[in-house]
Amino acid sequence: MPLKVKKQNRESTQSLVRRFSQKMRKSGILLEARKKQFKRRKKSPQLKKRTALRREKLRERYEKLKKLGKL
Repeated sequence: MPLKVKKQNRESTQSLVRRFSQKMRKSGILLEARKKQFKRRKKSPQLKKRTALRREKLRERYEKLKKLGKL
């Protein structure tokens, strides 16, 4: 979706640039482009499982230490 801005009668270039930047901000094109630029890859199912198991192990260890009064 291209964004078009034409210079109006007696309009300075500064106001034209200002009007263009306002339209860009309101359209959300720039935000969408940035999201695509820094898109994160999805984690593989194996990696998700591994991290979940690690969190569970750490949680169990924390609770064990808490019961022993070492935390």
